Parts: sequence; structure tokens; C-alpha cells
Amino acid sequence: MGTITVDVWLYGPLARYGGDADRSSFANLAMQLPEGSTVGSLLAVLHMPTEERGITFINGDLSAMPGLQPDLEHLLADGDRVAFFHLQSMWPFQYRHGVNMVNEMTDAMHKREDGGLHHTY
Repeated sequence: MGTITVDVWLYGPLARYGGDADRSSFANLAMQLPEGSTVGSLLAVLHMPTEERGITFINGDLSAMPGLQPDLEHLLADGDRVAFFHLQSMWPFQYRHGVNMVNEMTDAMHKREDGGLHHTY
């Protein structure tokens, strides 16, 4: 089995999972993972509880947000860019409509009565 390289960005307090406890604003890691790795396995390698992350993007597509994390089984590919934002990070409401999403997030949003979009979490 081969390996893939994933460009991981950790923002806010999540930067501490980048290996330097003194980082205060962000960390950027080039992670070598086995082929077949998922977002869940990436979180395990980082030792980061999924509950600590807020908004997550994979290659610029929304994959998770507070209270809705359907991306744990999302298969990662070589060269993917994953950005984890802390729960304290804000995402302006006006940008949420029409955002590109990974398939798992699109499916999860369609299953929710509120469509996953509301002003407070």
C-alpha cells in the first residue's frame, strides 16, 4: 500500500495539534498518510477530538460544521488540502448559501429539516 500527502491547516486553538504547543494562530503540516485514509483517520493521527473542530473544508469544499460532521469516512486523496477551524471561528452567514460541499455534507444537509443553515449553533 502506498502513501498520500495531505496539506493540513489547523486554525486558532487547533494549531496546538500541529506539534508546537506555542502556536497561537495556525499550523500547516504536510501529512504522510496511508492510501485509504479518511478524515477520521487523519484526526486520529493528529490526536484531535472531532468535537473540537468547527468548520472544515476539503479542497475548499465544506465538509463539516459544528454539530454536523458527516465527513469522518470521507476518503482523502494525494494532494488534498484540509482546513480545520476551531469552534470559536466565525463564518459569515451570507457566505453559507451556495457553498460547495463534499458529497457527504450535501447528503447530510438535505436530510436536515432546517437544511443545516441557521444563524446560531
